[in-house]
Amino acid sequence: MEIKQINSMAEVDSACWNNLVQDKDPFLRHEFLLALEQSGSVSADTGWYSYHLLVFDKQTLIAAMPLYLKTHSRGEYVFDQQWADAYHQSGMEYYPKWLNAVPFTPCQGQRFLIEQGVNSQSIIDLCIDFIKQLSKLNNISSLHCLFPTANQAEQLQQLHIREAVQFQWFNKGYADFNDYLQSFTSRQRKNINKERRKITEQGITFQKVSGLEISEQQWQVFFQFYELTYLKRGQSAYLNIDFFKQLAQSMPEQILLILAVKDQTYVGAALSFIGGKTLYGRYWGCYEEYNSLHFETCYYQGLEYCLKHQLQRFDSGAQGEHKISRGFEPVTTYSAHWILNSQFSKLIANFLQREKVLMEQYKKECGEKLPFKSEVAD
Repeated sequence: MEIKQINSMAEVDSACWNNLVQDKDPFLRHEFLLALEQSGSVSADTGWYSYHLLVFDKQTLIAAMPLYLKTHSRGEYVFDQQWADAYHQSGMEYYPKWLNAVPFTPCQGQRFLIEQGVNSQSIIDLCIDFIKQLSKLNNISSLHCLFPTANQAEQLQQLHIREAVQFQWFNKGYADFNDYLQSFTSRQRKNINKERRKITEQGITFQKVSGLEISEQQWQVFFQFYELTYLKRGQSAYLNIDFFKQLAQSMPEQILLILAVKDQTYVGAALSFIGGKTLYGRYWGCYEEYNSLHFETCYYQGLEYCLKHQLQRFDSGAQGEHKISRGFEPVTTYSAHWILNSQFSKLIANFLQREKVLMEQYKKECGEKLPFKSEVAD
């Protein structure tokens, strides 16, 4: 087997790359990663240098690893800034660092794309060893693999495993939204009905538009809302309009735009992606904070779509304990870390052991807050 390193997704055939992607994961598709680079969202100017790994058996691509050299920790959703601070206080450089992830995307998925029938553990070990050697030669501080699948996290035990919690919805055979609410306790069912009633009382309706049906005006409106989400916090958006427009052309069948309308004017929007039997809620924004608009646009409309199209899971992204009372269950997510400096490696390993205990307790407490009737929760 031979490893090749490339500096752009344009250097690898899209069909060969996509052939390695499982479960129709939209974020690992060649088109998605290429759009990040060609739009400039991921570039040297933004502190992301592409160094993807390709593994060949003779002339055949049998594995790939999305890989970046980064000069900061923004847009990752696994927070290591304290580690970087400790490194710098000790007179060492934490950046640049290796990142094996999908930029700006806290969704679990393959981090090593491997052809079926190939020994996955040997591929993972080969890639990790290759990166370790590069790091030692170039004094690169660390490697971070973010949001791998549970199976691949198990295969990364040679690294330091970190656990976190997200909230996801699972379809348990509900006929429709009302049937779903019947699994709730009476009190929480009333709360959700009340929230949805407020939307109706405010005269807000919704449009669901897929892929190529999304007009130029609708893309512009969505992007303005998306950008506002960051501007309200005094930040700049990670992605630009060119990124979204490129995706609209290259992978429209996996895009769903939900638009909120009041008085014939768009007032909010949420952009999601469809992969296999999963809906991924990713970006949202609004012009004005109407009562319950966020919950309806980002969650209830998405849940209705899942139920109508028999999707089995709704991954609504990072954080958000407010999702628990709406039936999103706590799920363990993983990241894996390798630190070049042996002393810091031991310190981080000890920290992660303590943090794991806290995460397990947190997940248990969140599970106890789910709104389901006791017989359903059991």
